[in-house]
Amino acid sequence: MTAPLRLGTRRSALALAQSQMVADAVAAASGRAVELVPIVSEGDVNRASLSQLGGRGVFANGLREALAAGRCDFLVHSLKDLPTAQPEGLVIAATPPREDARDVVITRDGTPLHALAQGARVGTGSPRRIAQALRHNPRLDIRDIRGNVDSRLARVRDGELDAVILAAAGLSRLGGELGGLRAEPLGLAEWPTAPGQGSLAVETRTDIDADTLAALSALDDEDTRAAITAERTVLSVLDAGCHAPVGTHASIVDGDLRLRAVVYALDGAHRIGVDRTVRVQPVRGESGGVERVLIEPGRVEQGYARETGSGNGAGAADDGGLIARAARIGREAARRLLERGAADLVPRESTT
Repeated sequence: MTAPLRLGTRRSALALAQSQMVADAVAAASGRAVELVPIVSEGDVNRASLSQLGGRGVFANGLREALAAGRCDFLVHSLKDLPTAQPEGLVIAATPPREDARDVVITRDGTPLHALAQGARVGTGSPRRIAQALRHNPRLDIRDIRGNVDSRLARVRDGELDAVILAAAGLSRLGGELGGLRAEPLGLAEWPTAPGQGSLAVETRTDIDADTLAALSALDDEDTRAAITAERTVLSVLDAGCHAPVGTHASIVDGDLRLRAVVYALDGAHRIGVDRTVRVQPVRGESGGVERVLIEPGRVEQGYARETGSGNGAGAADDGGLIARAARIGREAARRLLERGAADLVPRESTT
């Protein structure tokens, strides 16, 4: 009898829920049973704030050590928690189709974030969300919190906090139950989220057997991979940690890759942003793209950017394919952010 595949996962309810989703898909693709192997990560036991933990892979290191040691065959990560540097001997085999990348504000009565009163207590441990919240409403009293989704919702329900900011995808994967609370989705144009938010990463060893690798790779969605590649390349080039005040979002729409990247001052008082739209897939032989650059304090410059290569989209011999083009778009966006002073706003991390 063929032994089951072992999927390493964090122990939280959200991690177990999203891992089970992937386990079911891998079982269907491979014809083998998949069992979950709960693993404790540093982020699960270290209660320091995310701003103190920084971009050191605290939610991934323990899992990756278990994978490298052969205690499991593959992992499922929330992609936004992964450092941008890929460890030797490990590979991201698949990024399944992305779910809702937005953040949501959860309140008792549905009051929008911008309308919350002076001193309203808003809970989040993310420096990016802190900066964005203060930019939208400087009157807020931000509380640095950790904990699972249920405990954060309970703090609003019980009146300890007036609001919390959470990832829409996480709420959805847990069933979307708010217990009478109200949700305000935040638009990605004004509130870009963490690189890779809403996406999962299926990681395995480079020496895994070919059949297992094929089953894992069957889950991959190329458009999702291209989008998160552009987003995470921005973070990598900026040399910023996973939890730096950087918001990015990319998507492919009608053959164009649209990327928005914004760097925030920690207090939300300043931001530097870049918007790029570049043709990455063949549409009637078009090439190049249009770029829109936003420069604080709100002045907009219009220009045109044309990618190198033939412009005939994914797989072109002279442009390296869709993923390579997405990486180039991310690098160019990061370069423009740095030219406009982003390095002065972003805490740098050598272990991203």
